[in-house]
Amino acid sequence: MLPTLFELSRSGKRAVKFPKAAMHSSAKIPAKLLRRQNPSLPELTELDVVRHFTLASQMNYSVDTQFYPLGSCTMKYNPKANFHWALHPAFAGAHPLWPSWAVQGTLESLAGLEEGLAAITGMDAVTLAPAAGAHAELVGILVAGAFYQDKGQAAKRRKIIIPDSAHGTNPASAALGGFEVVTIKSTARGRIDVLQLKKVLDDTTAMVMITVPNTLGLFEDDVLEVSRLAHNAGAQMYMDGANMNALMGIVKPASLGFDMMHINLHKTFSVPHGGGGPGAGVLLVRRHLEEYLPVPRLIRRPANQNGELSILDAHPKSIGRIRAFHGSTGNLLWAASYLALLGRDGVFQASRDAIVNANYLRRLLQDAGLTPYSDEPCMHEAVFTIDPKKLNGVRTLDIAKRLLDFGFYAPTVYFPLIVPEAMMVEPTETESPETLEQFANAVKTILSEAASDPQKVKDAPHALPVRRLDDVLAARNPVVTYQVS
Repeated sequence: MLPTLFELSRSGKRAVKFPKAAMHSSAKIPAKLLRRQNPSLPELTELDVVRHFTLASQMNYSVDTQFYPLGSCTMKYNPKANFHWALHPAFAGAHPLWPSWAVQGTLESLAGLEEGLAAITGMDAVTLAPAAGAHAELVGILVAGAFYQDKGQAAKRRKIIIPDSAHGTNPASAALGGFEVVTIKSTARGRIDVLQLKKVLDDTTAMVMITVPNTLGLFEDDVLEVSRLAHNAGAQMYMDGANMNALMGIVKPASLGFDMMHINLHKTFSVPHGGGGPGAGVLLVRRHLEEYLPVPRLIRRPANQNGELSILDAHPKSIGRIRAFHGSTGNLLWAASYLALLGRDGVFQASRDAIVNANYLRRLLQDAGLTPYSDEPCMHEAVFTIDPKKLNGVRTLDIAKRLLDFGFYAPTVYFPLIVPEAMMVEPTETESPETLEQFANAVKTILSEAASDPQKVKDAPHALPVRRLDDVLAARNPVVTYQVS
């Protein structure tokens, strides 16, 4: 167990020695705000601090150190070349308040990203402002609301239809946008039920919101019919593009009938995510929705006015500003670098490899004894389900915890919610066949242990500094402070 900084603290230790403050330095601070005693901070040398955080970092699981098969999150390797480009002084040194003429290089890179994403999706217009996928969903819903308001239909169209296989952010975003959420059940094949859709789709529907591929890792093969029905009812089609890692370069969502969609750049386009860092959720729309997009937006002056890019800060039909400045620019530059490095052929190859890897792993784990949710080929991720009665009471959570002992981060468990004892695995395009085979062999070993020594699996992990935690207690009674003795 790694000791805390407070436990390592010894009175009198210092990393830096500051000069004594002049007596008059506190003269302007009201007396009631002055401390009467020193703060309870740990006292350590610089070497103590460096070793503590270095050791802590070595205990972390990360995509740079272990296979990280977190399904529906696309935790893939992030090429370091993109990081170096985003940190170039010409980009990183720019101030958000500089005039557009002083940051033409940054704006050109962002414009190139917009053009590339529009080409990949078939959409006509882009806003780079949203901070994440869920934020982009909300923006899309606000755009739809503004569209119907402009058409005089806002009072009538108050319903958004979402299948039960959706990401949880979909109904949350719809409700936050002021719409009624109508959930329809999936078919036994894990797809949207067209018959159920027909029963609830009418002229009060504002939007049909689906994920392609869906959260079961399956392509919605009735999507063209769903789009036709929605458009005939006057509704908009929204695609949750969180799983775009399986589609980019292969199919354009606009050709499937979608009017708007978002892409998580901090997933599909290699920007690192997790740990609370900034995200980037890009919203893309067809031409009829463009004028409602939030500001600021990039615009290019005519060629006879030097063709420079500038910022459009107002538009009469825009939903307004949803965020300061132009989004998470560092992340956007990272994604622009990734797209530029891959090129057209590389984008297609990345999706192709993601699909091949997911299906290879699906077969390996099926041979190891895990039951796929569907015997059909999957897209970028595969969903499995287990029966604890056949594994001496061993559950999906136990398998996930035991995998940590083998040096693998655990896959997503208990999602999608419609699959009992679900385990979702996404290998991404960046993993080798050898890694996938090692992972499958680890699963095979764990299933064998479940048959011969189930308690060993139930008590896992065994080899980590922190053993099995009481998740329910932690959720209901979190201890988020350290009591200094």
